[in-house]
Amino acid sequence: MAPRSVAVIGGGISGLAAAFLLRDSGLDVIVLEGSPRLGGKLAVSEVAGVPVDAGAEALLARRPEGTDLIAAAGLAGELVLPGTTAAGIWTRGQLRPLPRRQFMGVPADFDELAATGILSGAGLARARDDLTRPASPADGDQSVTSRVGGRFGAELVDRLVEPLLGGVYAGSCDDLSFEATLPALAQAARGHSSLAEAAASLLPPAPGPSAAAGPAAGNPPASAARPVFTTLSGGLGSLPATLAAQSKARVRTGSMVRELARTATGWRLTVGSAHAPEAVDVDAVIIAAPGRPASRLLEPVSGGAAASAALAEIKYASMAIVTLAYPEEALPAPPGGSGFLVPAVDRHAVKAVTFSSVKWPHLRQEAAGYYIVRCSVGRLGEEAILQRDDSELAALAAADLATATGVRGQPSDVRVTRWGGGLPQYSVGHLDRVARIRAGVAALPGIAVCGAAYDGVGIPACIATARLAVEQVQAYVATLPADN
Repeated sequence: MAPRSVAVIGGGISGLAAAFLLRDSGLDVIVLEGSPRLGGKLAVSEVAGVPVDAGAEALLARRPEGTDLIAAAGLAGELVLPGTTAAGIWTRGQLRPLPRRQFMGVPADFDELAATGILSGAGLARARDDLTRPASPADGDQSVTSRVGGRFGAELVDRLVEPLLGGVYAGSCDDLSFEATLPALAQAARGHSSLAEAAASLLPPAPGPSAAAGPAAGNPPASAARPVFTTLSGGLGSLPATLAAQSKARVRTGSMVRELARTATGWRLTVGSAHAPEAVDVDAVIIAAPGRPASRLLEPVSGGAAASAALAEIKYASMAIVTLAYPEEALPAPPGGSGFLVPAVDRHAVKAVTFSSVKWPHLRQEAAGYYIVRCSVGRLGEEAILQRDDSELAALAAADLATATGVRGQPSDVRVTRWGGGLPQYSVGHLDRVARIRAGVAALPGIAVCGAAYDGVGIPACIATARLAVEQVQAYVATLPADN
């Protein structure tokens, strides 16, 4: 008797995590990835002879889903920690320290914020109004600009909150949902009239005077808290191949799923080109594709229209990563932190810069003689800049880097990686949208969804959605009759 079967549509981190989690289920699992490579937004390639991530380069260490999966895959020994957590913001003409006591840009200490010089005097005075303003009414979901700006003013959103959220979503605070992008703060805010007090409730206690006089740039000593981020010594882009190899699944690239249809006994996937289609019949399906492809697959399915329509509402932003390798002598002084963010209002090409060989000590050792710098370019609505060719993008990033840091000369090696439609936008109403998607999918027997479009764009959040999808299809398969 043939085992029950599951198809996973999409070979990014979510789909591969789902396949890996099904490895001991007794199910026959096939992963179908339309592109020529696995990994989705995880990829690694050499810069200056050293493997460096071209996509996501870190995962949250405080959420267990990512590190647990890595340990289960036998890679726990390759986890490495950052050498520094110090970061800054390039705004109002100079590099300024990122406040330590803030939650995704929402300040918990106005005196510390004032010392950074990020805000003008008028902007700081307006931000302090949060402490005395009456509690904001709970009028359903709002944009980050509306909710946070209503408490602190537009300047704080533009120069502090937007750079942090923009680094995650490449989106606009005018569009992003407060409830979906800052869920912990939204929950804490229900018990505080001041949003600054809500932010403070989510942070460790403020250090005493001796600790506060410690490291420069307003960042805590390394021992003050557990590391926030971790990565793999070979790059996070090395994880997909390991998951695929250990999943026991049949993994196919270049296998675009064009159609999904209900059959008398399960589901039929039409794979490949229109002139040479292939039918793949399975009992259950996990759709680990982005919103629009998932929407197209579900739209013609009987009962799938509601989920399809909600999926189609999710917008995606495009961006690029420009990785530059400079000789050590090109920098007038070694960078003192892990990098800096750039507010959109300052109108520079780059939105974030990471001093990769400073942030990750293993890269510093491997790339002897070089500083490796990673620049993010592109936000929602800024597609025009991404239409420039690779050499132009690299020149723009290098010029911004020179202005901000004083780096001299040209990079010795350059890599430009483009992520078209790579980041889902958690627009106002996102939580309701996801609820509609899941309710619609729940009505389709044997179908589950997972990925960055739902509960968070980070790797641990994607893995959590994969685990939920696995549980759903396993529960469904368990209800099927024993005979085929």
